[in-house]
Amino acid sequence: MRVFGIDCGTEFTGYGVVEVDCDARTPRLVHLAAGTIRLNKKEKTPQRLAQVFAELTALMTLHQPEIVAIEEVFFSANAKSALKLGQVRGVALLAAATQGLPVAEYAPLKIKSSVVGYGLAKKEQVQFMVARLLELTEIPEPADAADALAIAICHIHTAQTLDAQAVGR
Repeated sequence: MRVFGIDCGTEFTGYGVVEVDCDARTPRLVHLAAGTIRLNKKEKTPQRLAQVFAELTALMTLHQPEIVAIEEVFFSANAKSALKLGQVRGVALLAAATQGLPVAEYAPLKIKSSVVGYGLAKKEQVQFMVARLLELTEIPEPADAADALAIAICHIHTAQTLDAQAVGR
């Protein structure tokens, strides 16, 4: 299974691609790619959204994932920020849909619990565990890319758990 994780942001949108290697003696997670789409604050919103769409579409075409995993909307006290984030998230969902890819959505607490074991973990803890789970020699930077990898890992862990439960029935 190859998962394309997206961490939406209004300045940086992180992406990460993780695959499960089932040919190993024990299945292991494999880091394939990670990075950020950096948006220019000076650009108008439509151009910024077009950039997110174009870059995510190109990355999905390049990495050929089976599914896209994305963080659910995070409600903040600032309605204007939440609206802007929702626009970026909508474009990410559109990019997945135009590629014909299914989308799985996860709450921030679920992602952190799946990766760190604690839903209120700090960013540094998430970065550390992502590096450990993917057997990376360095902490993934920037944090947006690490978060996108965490979202992909969360989907893989969730899918593995659901598969194990189905077998046990």
